[in-house]
Amino acid sequence: MNNLQLIATAPMGLEAVVSRELMELGYTDQKVENGRVIFKGGPADICRANLWLRTSDRVLIKMAEYPATTFEELFEGAKAIDWPAWIPADGEFPVEGRSHKSQLSSVPACQSIVKKAVVEKMKTVYGTEWFQEDGARFVIEVWLLNDVAMITLDTTGPGLHKRGYRKLVTEAPLKETMAAAMILLSRWQPERPLYDPFCGSGTIPIEAAMIGWNIAPGIRRSFNSEGWPLVPDELWDRAREEAFDSVKDAIPLQIAGSDIDPAALDVAAAAIKKAGFANDIKLTQMPVSRIKPDGDYGCLVTNPPYGARLGDETDAEKAVRQLGLSMLYLPTWSMFALTQSRTFEDTIGRKADKRRKLFNGRLECTYYQFFGPLPPRKKPD
Repeated sequence: MNNLQLIATAPMGLEAVVSRELMELGYTDQKVENGRVIFKGGPADICRANLWLRTSDRVLIKMAEYPATTFEELFEGAKAIDWPAWIPADGEFPVEGRSHKSQLSSVPACQSIVKKAVVEKMKTVYGTEWFQEDGARFVIEVWLLNDVAMITLDTTGPGLHKRGYRKLVTEAPLKETMAAAMILLSRWQPERPLYDPFCGSGTIPIEAAMIGWNIAPGIRRSFNSEGWPLVPDELWDRAREEAFDSVKDAIPLQIAGSDIDPAALDVAAAAIKKAGFANDIKLTQMPVSRIKPDGDYGCLVTNPPYGARLGDETDAEKAVRQLGLSMLYLPTWSMFALTQSRTFEDTIGRKADKRRKLFNGRLECTYYQFFGPLPPRKKPD
């Protein structure tokens, strides 16, 4: 069981970021594909990956992969998997599915076939015709692509963007995984200031603080694989202890955010307090035209408003234009902005040094990167 094929799913465009995260966790034997990174590990690595990955959506176990052009092939391949090794007699095992460019195009039919195969396999070991399914949850997924079926087991449950520090959301939330990716793709380091002039519900400042203090993003939540016989409690306890021991909360943070919407700031303040940063993240209500971030060589990281997001293109364009003017008074700062707007550079009055296509949910966006000067190196004592 220590040589499992694990999959860290990745939002489109973030595969390299997820891969880098896994490398830093010590998982060097990996394969990067569209929408996922496959790496090897055991039950203990299921715990570590779920606790530590900031930009992945979920962690799956690759149970099998095989050609399937008929329902019989799909059934036999799924039945060949040793399901009783993972799922106890009382386990709940729903089957989800998707199909693309495959002869088996009916997703409900494929789900039904795989469910039947799992039941038949379970019968051979547990000797019963009926499974109550009132125990731990084991979500099985069948992916069909170009007539090849991949069967996976979801170790995560609700997506990894659910960190456990947020109860309320504003009108246009930015996923925590995307906010973390924006920060990791910037040149920000904890000793530099970070500012978000459109902070909304506070996602970017909170994710920056978690990165700055090396806090595992999943440390406040639970996962589907807790309670699985093959992922015992002691592995979770050990992984959480490692995560708590890795926190570096003595590092002073220079993180701040502002927004013109007082209701959004109320939501942000509540989330920041619950995340444990009430004394470390500064919030201010003000328009972008009046921002004056403290410090030099900082990073402005933001998800500015745009028409499809907030419904008023004129106001959104005006806010971006004001952002461009404000940046003129921050000559040592770098700026990183994720937006769906295709005229962002024209509106802000500056060409980006680098652009990257990303998806905020299902919205295709561009991550514009404007590099300012790096802080001067400190002279050795």
